[in-house]
Amino acid sequence: MTSGPYAPPAPARELTVVSADGARLHVEVHGPDGDPAAPAVVLAHGWTCSTAFWAAQIRELAADHRVIAYDQRGHGRSPASRACSTEALADDLEAVLRATLAPGEKAVIAGHSMGGMTVLAAAARPAFREHAAAVLLCSTGSSRLVAESTVVPIRAGRLRTWLTRHILGSRAPLGPVTPLALRILKYGTMGPGSAPHMVEACARIVHACPRRARHAWSQVLYLLDLDHGVRELRVPTAVIVGTADRLTPPVHARALAAALPDCLGVTELPGLGHMTPVEAPGPVTGRIRELAAAYAATAPKSTDGVRIEEGA
Repeated sequence: MTSGPYAPPAPARELTVVSADGARLHVEVHGPDGDPAAPAVVLAHGWTCSTAFWAAQIRELAADHRVIAYDQRGHGRSPASRACSTEALADDLEAVLRATLAPGEKAVIAGHSMGGMTVLAAAARPAFREHAAAVLLCSTGSSRLVAESTVVPIRAGRLRTWLTRHILGSRAPLGPVTPLALRILKYGTMGPGSAPHMVEACARIVHACPRRARHAWSQVLYLLDLDHGVRELRVPTAVIVGTADRLTPPVHARALAAALPDCLGVTELPGLGHMTPVEAPGPVTGRIRELAAAYAATAPKSTDGVRIEEGA
């Protein structure tokens, strides 16, 4: 998207952060980067997406927050890596936090779908515990993703799980964004009332994901078991889900709320699907803003000892 509310805003600063295994991550900093009073927000996108997925949140929050967004490995402008695992996701989030936040500086960390799983994977990591003030989990789950998905509209069981696994894990190219592709993506990932410009924005982001990365990460999601990470997430945590989410239905959000040590509640958005930050930009952005006002503290910035490459 090159115009409108879902066109990615220009960052104040870009950098490449090097993760524990040498993977290079594209990171953007938006908003008043030099203002120590601006609360920090870190955004982790989901499977097949990129920093562009958070365009609406970045555009709104950057007026008075320092917003940090990064491309997961193999997505957006972060090159693919041989390592595709929840441990790699946690390594990457730790590296981003260390590169962009000062020692002891707190931030609200928001994760959508696989980005929420990234948060769960990193929950016990030292850098996460040092920097996380509060968390927002959007449209995510910690285990049984394929078994609970309702993308295939038949009774739950082995057949539905098998079909869902092979559909989501297909190696086939998605091809151009055609009217048929828009209808398929809307059915699988968005609510029935989603506006055409929202569907197109999501389709252009998802179709831009390399198919090798899409397939590799689908296998990680199929085997996902981060229930232990939920118990380790000990900061105030809010949960958002769409009631028409076929990929991570509300059963996941309710399970998270029951297991989280410090849950601030679940917001169920009627009729919305899996792409909540795009489908409901106001409620998602508003919840991030509330968490930042209540929990995020700031500190002078420093990135000493962290491997970064400015302007990359």
